[in-house]
Amino acid sequence: MDREGLADFLRRRREALQPEDVGMVRGPRRRTSGLRREEVAALCGMSSDYYSRLERQRGPQPSEQMLAAIARGLRLTLAERDHLFLLAGHSAPQRAVRGDHVNPGIMRVLDRLCDTPALVTTALGETLRQTPAALALFGDQTGFSGMARSLFYRWFTDPAERRLYLEDDHPLYGRVFTSLLREAATREGPRSRAAALTRDLLARSPEFAALWDRHEVGLGHPDTKRLVHSQLGVLELQCQTLLDPDQSQALLVYTATPGTESHDKLRLLAVIGSQRLEA
Repeated sequence: MDREGLADFLRRRREALQPEDVGMVRGPRRRTSGLRREEVAALCGMSSDYYSRLERQRGPQPSEQMLAAIARGLRLTLAERDHLFLLAGHSAPQRAVRGDHVNPGIMRVLDRLCDTPALVTTALGETLRQTPAALALFGDQTGFSGMARSLFYRWFTDPAERRLYLEDDHPLYGRVFTSLLREAATREGPRSRAAALTRDLLARSPEFAALWDRHEVGLGHPDTKRLVHSQLGVLELQCQTLLDPDQSQALLVYTATPGTESHDKLRLLAVIGSQRLEA
C-alpha cells in the first residue's frame, strides 16, 4: 500500500471536485478548494474521520468495498478507479462488460435530478444509485444482495416486488423482464451471472419457465408506466433512458406530463422524499 501516493491522489481528486459537480450548492463563504473532507465522506457513505485518516496517511488499508465507494463518491473514471485500487495495495477490478462502477458523467446528471425519480441500473436490473425522489417512489433498491439484487429475479421470487405495479400490467412486465434477461444471458455467455440467474429462476419459478419457453426477445418497457405509491396512489409516468454502453448501464428518469394529476403527485413525491431523508 502506497500511503503517500494514496493520500495525495485522494486530496487532489477531492480538490478538483466542485460542489456543482455533485449537486451541492456553493455557499458564499466557501474558501475550500474543491470539496471538504466531510462532504466527500458523506458522498462515499463513510465517517469523515475514516476518510480524513486516509488523506493524512494514518488510515488502515481500505477494503475493496471501501475503495469502490470512494471511487463512486469522487466520481472517478475507470482508469482513476483502477489507479486508486493499485495505490491501496489491491489488484484493479476486472473490467467486465457489466460492472458496478457508474460513469462520472452519468453521476453528474443524476446529482442534478434530486427532485426527480431517477435510477442507475445494470443490464440485469440491479439498481446502483437512485435519487431521493426515486427512494420515495420505489423504496431502497440498492440494499439487496446476491441474486436478489436483480429486479428480474425478485419479480419472480418475491411477491412484494409486484405491489408497485398495477395488477393488470403484471403479465406484460413478466414478459419484458424475461426477454431482457434472455438477451443479457445470450450476450454475456453461459458462465455469466445472467446465465446463473436464468438457471435458478428456471428451477424456482414455473411462471418464468413458461415465459422462457416462448423465446421472446426485443420486448421493451411500455411508453407509460403505471406505478402504485402507498400514499399518492397511481402515477402514470414516462421513462426516459440514457445508456452507457461501455458499462451496460442505464440512467432511468421518470417524468409526468405537466398539468396532469400525476405531475402534481410527482411534486408531492419530492416533498415526501425530503421528509424521509430528514427522518
